Amino acid sequence: MERLDIQGRGAIAGRVEGYALVCPESITGWGGIEPATGLIKDLESSNRGLSIAGKILVIPGSRGSNGWSCYYSITRVTGASPKGLLITRIDSSSAVAAVGLNIPTVVDFPAESDPCRLIQNGDYVIMDGAAGLVSISRAPK
Repeated sequence: MERLDIQGRGAIAGRVEGYALVCPESITGWGGIEPATGLIKDLESSNRGLSIAGKILVIPGSRGSNGWSCYYSITRVTGASPKGLLITRIDSSSAVAAVGLNIPTVVDFPAESDPCRLIQNGDYVIMDGAAGLVSISRAPK
């Protein structure tokens, strides 16, 4: 099994592991997900129909209005939130969402370590939100 370690900036402490859901185009906030289930409804998402629930969500940053963070925070209440967040470049909306979710979060990766480029859907990810360390494992093809 191939393994790759990348380093970002730890934002919200905690260690978590699980399967990745990579949304390189992000997900629109207002109406992009169904908060009760975590189901992606965004018509422009390559992952439309999949759920963020229980996944390590990998995104470049937020997309859309300030309502973006509210939808993600609601998933925490409904039990449909991701386990962890990897955000290539944090912005104000994605920061508010991370705080509202209160899940391990790693942000601000160097260009050569962009998680949206290096991680694939279904890769197994172990992340440390305090140290900013992310370990990615994928089975050989």
